[in-house]
Parts: sequence; structure tokens; C-alpha cells
Amino acid sequence: MSTRRNFLKVVPAVGAALTASCTESSNSASAKTSPAPLRPVVISTWNHGQPANAAAWKILSQGGTALDAAEAGVRVTEADPSGQSVGLGGRPDAEGNVTLDACIMGPDGDCGSVAYLQEILHPITVARQVMEKTPHVMLVGKGAQEFALEQGHKKVDLLTDASRKDWEEWKAKNTSGRLPINIENHDTIGLLTLDQNGDLAGACTTSGAGFKLPGRVGDSPIIGAGLYVDNEIGGATATGWGEAVIRACGCFLVVELMRQGHSPQRACELAVERVISKNPDWKEIQVGFIALNKNGEHGSFCIAPGFDYALYSPEVENGLIDSGSKIKG
Repeated sequence: MSTRRNFLKVVPAVGAALTASCTESSNSASAKTSPAPLRPVVISTWNHGQPANAAAWKILSQGGTALDAAEAGVRVTEADPSGQSVGLGGRPDAEGNVTLDACIMGPDGDCGSVAYLQEILHPITVARQVMEKTPHVMLVGKGAQEFALEQGHKKVDLLTDASRKDWEEWKAKNTSGRLPINIENHDTIGLLTLDQNGDLAGACTTSGAGFKLPGRVGDSPIIGAGLYVDNEIGGATATGWGEAVIRACGCFLVVELMRQGHSPQRACELAVERVISKNPDWKEIQVGFIALNKNGEHGSFCIAPGFDYALYSPEVENGLIDSGSKIKG
């Protein structure tokens, strides 16, 4: 899994500062015993989280809300055609259709989600509109698309030439079109924010596993699996093989572990152990979590090496951190 991306490298000085920050996070027993809050903070998955963080930070540094920042951050990644695992340019399913999943959660506990959404550039914004303009939490498929169009979104061809070529090459090698889903190419962006008022929010968006079976939905749009935020405690988001995260209710578990007094770092470690216990094939997959608590302390952990996450805070200007892993590289 660690070879499927070319990750950015953090300069030694920044890396040392980030390592110290992670150590402090790991050693913290709970929000109640932590030092003065560190605000604002943005944390997101993978190296494509850095431009997302920058957009979110612009809002937070001007006194904007955690919810606005979370949405704005992942919209950057959704609109980037160079990324083939989120939004525009995402790899299609087995039938050649790009289908998108996303969810968002604010500090008041409200949430919105869309799944199997097609031809809409910003599923995260549709998810927020589901949250704010309907009595529902999730809309899927055709209903989600019709709702998006009613809200003023326009249809967009999300399949780029690069992703079409990859699909055609995959299809030529897999004539049945129904072979097991490829474990690669499902690197979600999940992003967590803490604003100057001390409020938390989160967003998660993806195009899912490349060449998946039509109709497949992973953990990313499922509240409690791919994302969970509790404004009294903290938030968590996940990346990797969605089925494994769903089996463990991964992000809800991370937040509940923080509620019990564990640091964000330790909570992520324990959640990975739970994922492993629920998935006998755990050595063949990747799952990673990031977490952010009410005091701005952060943590992460994953099964296999190669999972990086991006951090932007008053002390760290959008650095990239190599997450710890169960399997040592």
C-alpha cells in the first residue's frame, strides 16, 4: 500500500516540530488536563490535504466558523482533476461512471450526507444542503442528484481523460467487469477543523474505490464510520478500505475513546486495533484515522506504512506528517 503514492517530504526542522507535537498529543491524558487550547487548527488526510488546509485556514484565521472552513477546504480537493480518488477526475466504477460520496458534520451535532452521487462537482456542498435544508441526514443516487440540481448545482462530466484511460485498461484485463474490487485508489480526503471560538467541524469526501461494483458505497458518507464530530470532545475521520472502517464504526469509536480520556493519538491506535480484530484480511488493506480534540491536540495511526496527514496550526504552517503504523516499514 505504501508504494501507491509519491508522498511529499517534510523538511527536517518542521518534521522535528511535528514529532514533538505528536509526542505531546500522545502523552496528554485528556482534554481536562491539557494545557491552554491551541486554536485554530486544521488537520486532513494525505498530501492532497495541504491545499485543502490552506483554504480552510484562510477562513479560520479571519475568524470564520469551523463548518465553513471544513466545507471550503475539501471543495479544493473535489475540484482538482489531478487527484484520482476524490471528485473531478476520480476513477470510475466498473461500468465507467464516477460516483461520489461525502458527509459533513458541524458543532451542533447536525450532519448531512450524499452517496452514489453522479455528475455533481461538489458533493460536500450538497451534503451540507441536505443537513441545512431537509429533515434528512442522507440522500443517495438519483434522489441526491435531483436535490442537487434543485439547489442550483450544474451537471459536470467528472470523468477525465486520465481516469477514462485507466478504466479502459482495467476493463480490457477484466472482461467480466465483476472481479473483486481493487484495494487501491480509494484515498479519501477527510478534514477536521477547530475555530477561534473552540468549535469543531469535519468533512469527508471521495470517489471511492476505483473500478468498484456499481452501487458500492464505502465509509466516507456514513456518519460514525468515515467521520464523527462531538463538540464536547473532538472529531475523527478515516481513510482507506471503507468496508473495514464500517465494520468497526471507526470514527465514532475514536471519539468515544477520547471521551474516555485517551489522547487523540492513543484513540487512533486503539481504533486501528479494533479494525484489525474485525477484519481477518487486515494485512492486505490499509485503514488510517486522524483525530483532533477540543484543545487542538491531534493524533493519527494506520495499519500499514505510507499514510501521511497534513496539519495547519499557529505553530505549524501546513506541514505533512508521517503517521505511525501497526506494520512497521
